[in-house]
Amino acid sequence: MRVQESVKFKKNLKNILIYISRDKKIAAVNFKNNLKKLIQNLKFMPYKYRKSYFYDDENIRDLIFKGYVIPYLIDKEKIIILDIFKWRENE
Repeated sequence: MRVQESVKFKKNLKNILIYISRDKKIAAVNFKNNLKKLIQNLKFMPYKYRKSYFYDDENIRDLIFKGYVIPYLIDKEKIIILDIFKWRENE
């Protein structure tokens, strides 16, 4: 299984990293590296995380990382990382 990142995910991750790096550049680098490791580990256990709160599909899961939600789709041959956003209680 391979992991594919959507354009939306890449754009939103870039914006998050820019925001984090305003305070500490090393924190942004660590955030990115740790997130990428978690995403790559999805290949081995794709159903590890909960069914998505935002989508009504058993094959879409929510990876939670440091207050951010990363929904991803488990397809037959690949995992597609759909987005990344900050969790807000009032949504």
